Amino acid sequence: MKANNNTTIRICMGTGGIAAGGAEVLNAFKKELNLAGIKANIEKNCSMHKVGCRGLCAKDVLVDVIINDEKTTYQFIKSDMVPRIVKEHIIEKTPVIDWVVGEDYHNFHKKQFKVVLSDCGSIDPEDITAYIGVKGYEAAKKVLISLKPEEVVEIIKSSGLRGRGGAGFPTGVKWEIAMKQDSKQKYLICNADEGDPGAFMDRSVIEGNPHAVIEGMIIGAYTIGADKGYVYIRAEYPLAVERLKKALSDARENGFLGKGILGTKFNFDIKVKLGAGAFVCGEETALIASIEGQRGMPRAKPPFPVYHGLWGKPTVINNVETLANVPCIIRNGARWFASFGTEKSKGTKVFALTGKIKNSGLIEVPMGIPLREIIYDIGGGTESGKALKAVQTGGPSGGCIPADMLDTPVDFESLAKVGSIVGSGGMVVLDEDNCMVNMAQYFLQFTQMESCGKCVPCRIGTKRLLEILDRITKGKGKKGDIELLEKLSRDIKAASLCGLGQTAPNPVLSTIKYFRHEYEAHLQGKCPAAVCKELLTYYILEEFCNGCGACLRACPAGAITGEKKKPHFIDSEICIKCGACFDACKFKAVAKE
Repeated sequence: MKANNNTTIRICMGTGGIAAGGAEVLNAFKKELNLAGIKANIEKNCSMHKVGCRGLCAKDVLVDVIINDEKTTYQFIKSDMVPRIVKEHIIEKTPVIDWVVGEDYHNFHKKQFKVVLSDCGSIDPEDITAYIGVKGYEAAKKVLISLKPEEVVEIIKSSGLRGRGGAGFPTGVKWEIAMKQDSKQKYLICNADEGDPGAFMDRSVIEGNPHAVIEGMIIGAYTIGADKGYVYIRAEYPLAVERLKKALSDARENGFLGKGILGTKFNFDIKVKLGAGAFVCGEETALIASIEGQRGMPRAKPPFPVYHGLWGKPTVINNVETLANVPCIIRNGARWFASFGTEKSKGTKVFALTGKIKNSGLIEVPMGIPLREIIYDIGGGTESGKALKAVQTGGPSGGCIPADMLDTPVDFESLAKVGSIVGSGGMVVLDEDNCMVNMAQYFLQFTQMESCGKCVPCRIGTKRLLEILDRITKGKGKKGDIELLEKLSRDIKAASLCGLGQTAPNPVLSTIKYFRHEYEAHLQGKCPAAVCKELLTYYILEEFCNGCGACLRACPAGAITGEKKKPHFIDSEICIKCGACFDACKFKAVAKE
């Protein structure tokens, strides 16, 4: 039996898709198509392939069935659902409506504008011909054959592309400085050392379209005059590393890497360097030290890497998203890229939308879009339906923006004005159940642990900040602690050697600025969000308690007493505040404050 003419099946096989059972779904399709006599990827009328992250990870496994250019997308697909899709949709031409994505899926994509992610989720990341089929490597051909390095620099400068790794430095300016350095040896490095908690932008791009990053590196290397490149990527990203290495091998076999690329005199090749998980190695000089085999620690700047970088030679470091933008700019023109975004923040930005959000996942939006549109129109609001309290942007080094400032545009300048940063693209949504003092403590705990220890302001200063926050969240705060946090934070920002220390206090300063009342409440022994364990008091509401005994049986400390079918009582002197009673009660009779 044959499938419908021009049938294509796409199965999400990014990390999220695989975790949700993507491999099993893929195998199930192979089995069912074979049983039906349909030889996928052999007969021209039916093709099936894996794709990278589709964005809306919350609905994985996502599957596309495209018949005669009519696409149907299915959500939450498991292997045992595949036989019905093959029988009813692929053979009988009737989509299985029960499993088709709904309005929230379409709303998630409606206000996005995909440049970097344009081909993620639609092409097979392990097939170089699929990338070539969507005009892949055409930009590299154009640059190597018909453009001078100076012309490429002008295109990138005119586009307004700024580094997407966090600092936002103009990419064209960086390339121009490196291009003008008089050195026989130069290097280009792709920084894929994505370490922010909850961030998965770079990983998803490499998993879904590694050739776009490679092509961007080829163009950048030609422009600055480098013949050697590195991709510094976290070893914790095994799928991304595997697909990257395959893409590099395929690029070499097809003449896009190596000597005499595309018949020109340009030589360039790329090595993969695995990082060991040090957050500080996201800082460019620490990254360089790691590649050189040294301990990953930053050094003072200047000189900047473009003058004195890897092994003392001029070096350009761009992150994954920055480089993946480059082929699109060359193909479509600087004016095209500059036509969206804001006056100073051009183009789009990829964000990992996580936290208390209904539609968590990977998004790409024009720079300047208001936070409100991201949270509500794309993200669907809070998952719980409770009131939104704040949005943390920029990862652990970013700031918390309160709900009453959701009309803030998302761009480099606007976020800086309100005490936050774009960063690499982390965006964590917090609702009314989040304690802002606890959140500041959480992020600072991460940056303090990841401090390399080289400079005193960061090594000791962040430790002192964390000690004060720990004390406050345990109800042992002192008068003047808030002011001490502010002063110490400002000193750390001013005196730290690198970006880690300079931005580590941001969560503390922004939460004090916008949620000072929560800090003051903690000094009075109360946690308004009822999160900080040592400040909680558990009690039973008599009018709701039917004496079922569930809380009594769950309590490990024996703090609950009461007769069967009569209201129970919690002895606060014995209670260890573990919350077991709260979780066990089905009648909402156990309360906390």
